Amino acid sequence: MIKRSLVLSLASVVALAACGEQVPNGEGDASAVVAGAAHTQQRLIYPTTLRVDQVDTYQSASRGEVEVEDPYRWLEADVRVSPEVEAWVAAQNAVTGRYLEGLPGRAMIAERLRELWNYERRSVPAAREGLYFFSHNDGLQDQSIYKVQEGLEGEPRVLIDPNTLSEDGTVALAGTWPSPDGSHVAYFLQDGGSDWRTAHVINVETGAQLEDRLEWVKFSNLSWAKDGSGFFYSRYPQPEAGEEFTSLNHDQAIYFHALGTGQSEDRLIMSDPENPEVSWRAGVSDDGDYLFIYSSAGTDGNAIHILDLTQEGAEPVAIFEGFENNHSPVGNDGETFFFMTDLDAPNQRIVAVNLSDPSTLTDIIPQGDFPISAASHVGGHLIVRTFEDVRSVVRIYTLEGEEVREVELPGLGVAGGFNGRPDNPETFYSFTSFNRPATIYRYDVETGESTLFHEAPLTFDPDDYEVSQVFYESTGGVQVPMYVVHHRDVTPNGERPVLLYGYGGFNIPMTPGFSVPRLQWMEMGGVFALANIRGGSEYGRDWHDGGRLASKQNVYDDFINAAEHLIEMGWTSPANIAIEGRSNGGLLVGAVANQRPDLFAAALPGVGVMDMLRFNQFTAGRFWVSDYGSPQDPEMFDVLYAYSPLHNVPEGQGYPATLVTTADTDDRVVPSHSFKYIAEVQATETGDAPTLIRIETRAGHGAGTPVSMLIQETADKWAFIAFHTGLDLTQPQNRQ
Repeated sequence: MIKRSLVLSLASVVALAACGEQVPNGEGDASAVVAGAAHTQQRLIYPTTLRVDQVDTYQSASRGEVEVEDPYRWLEADVRVSPEVEAWVAAQNAVTGRYLEGLPGRAMIAERLRELWNYERRSVPAAREGLYFFSHNDGLQDQSIYKVQEGLEGEPRVLIDPNTLSEDGTVALAGTWPSPDGSHVAYFLQDGGSDWRTAHVINVETGAQLEDRLEWVKFSNLSWAKDGSGFFYSRYPQPEAGEEFTSLNHDQAIYFHALGTGQSEDRLIMSDPENPEVSWRAGVSDDGDYLFIYSSAGTDGNAIHILDLTQEGAEPVAIFEGFENNHSPVGNDGETFFFMTDLDAPNQRIVAVNLSDPSTLTDIIPQGDFPISAASHVGGHLIVRTFEDVRSVVRIYTLEGEEVREVELPGLGVAGGFNGRPDNPETFYSFTSFNRPATIYRYDVETGESTLFHEAPLTFDPDDYEVSQVFYESTGGVQVPMYVVHHRDVTPNGERPVLLYGYGGFNIPMTPGFSVPRLQWMEMGGVFALANIRGGSEYGRDWHDGGRLASKQNVYDDFINAAEHLIEMGWTSPANIAIEGRSNGGLLVGAVANQRPDLFAAALPGVGVMDMLRFNQFTAGRFWVSDYGSPQDPEMFDVLYAYSPLHNVPEGQGYPATLVTTADTDDRVVPSHSFKYIAEVQATETGDAPTLIRIETRAGHGAGTPVSMLIQETADKWAFIAFHTGLDLTQPQNRQ
C-alpha cells in the first residue's frame, strides 16, 4: 500500500486544531482545497496520522503464525484522557467540518428536519392501580419527559424532565419502572450517551426524589419486589480510574436494593466469581412470588433459574441450563410457568413448565412457519406476536394454546407493547410503518376491541409514500426480503439516488418502522431500501445462524445482492447508491465498501465494529464472540481477518465517498474502531472521493442522543450522500 509517512508533532496538531485549521501537507491553502473538493472531488488533505511499530502474532488454521501490523494502536486510548487522541480528533473534525459546510442544501435539510421532527410523541403507557405512566415529547425537546395521569381521561403531570438536568441535553432517561402500587418510580439516567447508568427513585404523589442512588449499572433491567420495598438490579464492580469507558466488563452480579438504604447495603442475590465473563439479570414473576434469574456469556444463548421468593433460604431451580439456546419467560399461573424458547424450535415455541417437574416441557404453542418474536400474559390469555415475511401478526390464545382471534392491525408494519397484568384484560400497543409514526391503541383482550389512545397530528401526508416489499436471490439460492419505500411521484429511471440500509447480526430484526430522517430523504426525491439480510431474526434462528460465525460472509453477499437487485429493477446505478448501517451495520458497510467499492457511490458507516482482531478487548466486545467468533481461535481468525474493514482496505481502486460517524463517549463500540479504520483509509491510495470522519462529543452509541444533535448529524449525512449520489437539492422537492 502507498502510505504517507509525514509525522506531525503533538504540539503542531493541537495548535492547528485550536485555530480551526486542517493539518496541511504543504500543498497550498487548506480552506481552498476543502471548498474546491466539495464540488470537484479533488483529493482532500487529511491530517497525517502517526504510525507506530506494533505487530501482533495470531494463530491461523491455514497458515500457522501470522504477523499483523497495528500501526494505529495508540488511537485506542480514551479521548478524554489522552491529549494525543484528543488532538487527532480535533484535527479530523476540522477537516470534516469544513467539507460539510461547503455542501449544497445542508441548511435546507436541517430546517426541514426540524419541521418534520416537530410532532407530538408518546410511549405505550404502563398501568399501575389506575395510574398511567408514559414518556412524552412535544416535538423538538431534546429528551422526552416522563409523565403520569390518573385514569384514561386524567390530566398528565410531569414526573421527570431530563431536559433540566444538563445544559446540552445529553442527560437522558434510560429506563423507567413504576412500583406495583404506582407509589414510586425507579429510573435510570444516562450521561453523554454512555452505557453506564445511575438508578434513582421518585415519589409519584409528591414528586420528591428519594436519596437512593445506585452506580456502575450497565446492561441491566430493574424489577420491583411484590411489596414495593425495593427492587432487583444488576451491576459491575467499579472500574479503575481512567478505564470507565474502555475496560472489559466482568463480574456482573444481581443485587436487591431496599428503598431508603445505601448501595453498600444492597443484598447480593447471584454472582459467579469463578466465571467472571457470565452476565446476570433478574425479573420478578407476574404474581411477585418468584424471581427469574437469567445468565449468559454472550449475545446468543442463556440459562434460566427460578427462585421462590416466598421461602426463606430457597435455592434457585434450574429450568434451562447451558448457553446453547435462547429462552425468555412469558408469565406464570401459580407454579406453572410459560416460556418462549428456541430449544428444538428454530422459529420459537411457547412451553409450560411446572416447578414440581422442571425437566418436562409441554408445548402450548408449537413453532410455526414463521418465528415468534414476543409473547405476554395479559388478562388470562397469551398475546403472541410473530413476524410473517417481516411484518407483525398478533394472535390471542388461551393458556391451553387454543387460538381465540387475530388482532386486526392498521396495515403493513410492526406492532409493539401488549404488556399488562394477568388478571386485567387491559393492554396497550403501538403500530408503526415506514410512512406512519407510532400510533397508540388500547386493547381489551376479552372482547378484542381496539380503541385509539393517541395519534399525533402530522406535517406530512402518509399516503404520499408507497411501501412495497420485494424478494431477491442471494448466496445459496436464499430468497431475501427487502422493503423499497419512496414518494409516490418517484418512479424507476435507472439513476434514482437510493439509500440502502442493513444490519445483519445478533438476532436483531430490521422492521418497517417510522423514521423522520428517512422520511425526509424520500421527500427530497430519494428512494429508501431496507434489506432484511441474514444474521437477524426475521426468519428465526436459522436466519440468524446463516449470518454469523463462519457464515458471516453471507451477510455481505446479501447486502451486495440487494444493491444489484435495485439496479436490475431499474431504480438506480452504482453512481447513485449510498449505503448506511450502524454498529454491526457499520461493520457491514465497511466490509462491503472494501469488497465492492465499484458498486456504491457513498458510504455511511456509523459507530461500526471495524477492527475484527481486537473487538473483544474492550467494554462489551467480549459478548460479541457468540456472533463473530474469537480472533484467538485459529479457525475464526481466518474468517475475521478476511472481512475485517480495518485490514482489507483496497489499494488503487476508487473508494466510495465515505463519512464515518462515531462519538467520544461510545462505550459500546469504542470509537477507536472508527478512528483506526478512517486513518487506514486516508493513508491508502483509494482515489479522489472524500473519506472523512465526524466525531460527536458528549454522545455515545446512539441511545439518549438529543434531538438537536440528531438533526445536525442527519443534515450532515444527507447533504453528503445527496451530493455524491446526484440528488439535486437546488429544488426543495426533486422527484420527477
